[in-house]
Amino acid sequence: MSVQDEQVYDAEIVDDEGVLALVDDEPPPPLVDHDTVLYPGQDLPTAADGPQYSERDLYVSDETAAILADTDPTTTGPMKAFTEWCGRHGRVAVPCTTATYTEYSRHLMSRGLKVTTIKNYMSLIKTAMPPGKKPDNSLYLRLLENYRKGNKRALRTRRSFPIRLPYLIPMMEKAEADGRPIGFRDSAMLAFGYRFLGRSIEDANLEIEDLTFIDNGLLVWLPEDKTHDEEQNLVLMDRPDIQLVPRLNRWLEYMADQGITSGPVFRHVLRSGKVATAETRAKTAKVRGLHLRGQTINDRVKHWFDAAGLVTDGRHVSSQGVRAGAATDLAQNEATDEELERAGRWRPGSRVPRTVYVRPAQAERNDPFVKIPVHNLAAE
Repeated sequence: MSVQDEQVYDAEIVDDEGVLALVDDEPPPPLVDHDTVLYPGQDLPTAADGPQYSERDLYVSDETAAILADTDPTTTGPMKAFTEWCGRHGRVAVPCTTATYTEYSRHLMSRGLKVTTIKNYMSLIKTAMPPGKKPDNSLYLRLLENYRKGNKRALRTRRSFPIRLPYLIPMMEKAEADGRPIGFRDSAMLAFGYRFLGRSIEDANLEIEDLTFIDNGLLVWLPEDKTHDEEQNLVLMDRPDIQLVPRLNRWLEYMADQGITSGPVFRHVLRSGKVATAETRAKTAKVRGLHLRGQTINDRVKHWFDAAGLVTDGRHVSSQGVRAGAATDLAQNEATDEELERAGRWRPGSRVPRTVYVRPAQAERNDPFVKIPVHNLAAE
């Protein structure tokens, strides 16, 4: 049967000039759905009323395709785990059905993950599905609400161990002890992360062009962060114990000696001690390029914490602990809610500075039980 003999409802055919056109052997069917609204006297819309597309309307450029490939949501960790789970259970991962999507959410809940973690994973998986084929999340949200009510511990936020100055200084000194370039990079990164109260991805995204050295300090241009869409110009004054300016200058001068005067501040260091360039990272870093991953910064913080022989109170060590350590030091030294909010660039009115740092510090300083004399057991 030829194309002309078939009944066509919503298909389009490319004519001899490469333009997509409707087959017009029969009157085009109306195109309406439950959202269609017509005014009196208007005709029913049909397929013939639609635009006529050519090939140039369908293709993106090579540059756009490259960017989209580098930000492919199907390559995220949660999506890879979902694909593997689907393979083990004989299910199709892309595009997945609503039933598969819902069942995987229950699998995550069975592992006792935090509610915020589950929501993040499920959002990334849904984003990775093709347009128009995303699963419905209403059933998964019903399961999540039930999980939330029955598992209060899944709502608990596990805080990183705060890496305060008594911990940070030995870490930086240990990093510098053997004189290796990677240690100089990491000591500068630790000093900057503490004084900047930086999230690891903000530290990783920092570029040389964003820095301006001033008298005994640093001016940092921040295009945006987690809670601010607008640009910010932040003044970071140095301290004798942190030595941010000399540590950062030493690292920047080391890169400048290799001809690197622009781009990421904290970048990969090769085994030879050379700093990574676009050529040396081309084959191994497809997404982040010369920028460190947030996880890499996390790993380096753990490495120097262990190398310095430090121990925690049971809380885990992470790069977030550098930010938490600075916030804790401020709170312990009576910084106000507003001062902490500005220093850490939290959203105005955020509960985090108050509930996580200021109030615990106040409770520690004002513990009413210190008024009770210590009972002398030896006297009994």
